[in-house]
Amino acid sequence: MASAAYLVGVARLRRRGEEWPLRRTIGFFALGLLPYAAIELGFLAVFSAELRWAFSTRIALLIFAVPAGIAAGRPLDLAARLGAGAVIERVLASRVTRIFGNAMVATVVIAAVFCLFLTPLAGILRVNPVVEASLGVVVPLVGLAMVLPMMALGAVHTGTFIAIEFLLAFVELLIDSVPGLLLRLNDSVVDLIPDAVQTMSWWPSTLHDQHLAGDMIWFIAEFADVPILVILLVRWMRTDRVEAQGFDDLSDEEYDEMTRAHLRGER
Repeated sequence: MASAAYLVGVARLRRRGEEWPLRRTIGFFALGLLPYAAIELGFLAVFSAELRWAFSTRIALLIFAVPAGIAAGRPLDLAARLGAGAVIERVLASRVTRIFGNAMVATVVIAAVFCLFLTPLAGILRVNPVVEASLGVVVPLVGLAMVLPMMALGAVHTGTFIAIEFLLAFVELLIDSVPGLLLRLNDSVVDLIPDAVQTMSWWPSTLHDQHLAGDMIWFIAEFADVPILVILLVRWMRTDRVEAQGFDDLSDEEYDEMTRAHLRGER
């Protein structure tokens, strides 16, 4: 459905004589929908209920890799060019979007999701077929709710705000590694779910399965922080360029008045 909507949008632009970069279309499918299909139709989803490391890897990729790949296709820009710009601007300007569309909240949300792997709730989510299947839809949507506004809110947030986000993203490198490390170093099974039937000769033991889950969470979380840092750096550069252009457009009298107002503590 998402692929059809995206292709219809691109086709409508071309019928109007407008261009849409091919790299964005390729990114949307090759980096977003294709990995999603590989995850949800492949090994990770098939053995998600039996193997802890398959479940944790699946969730980590769905909340990190898939949303980042879909965002590479710039679906919000496509929708805006098709006439939904006013609606998108209102959504982006809402308080909820501005709260969730920054690296500060993303750090807390992702850390909270990974901390679930340290509780028995992770086992319940993994073995319940209805919940386990619904995670394939809910988790990517949570990731998109954070990534898409983060890429689009550069014009809304100030350079100082983005600089703070950039610093907190480095803190996230440490925070995200904690759940994985704790799973890797723990010598007792934390989800309290007994071993599944070992249908393969390479099937890991319960504890080794948990250790592998910790390794995968740690690796994916640290690797996935790199594109977030890149997004924030690009936003920072764009915002700084816009703010600098705004100062350049001021006359000498306007600049002097702004300087005096600043010295008086006025905005």
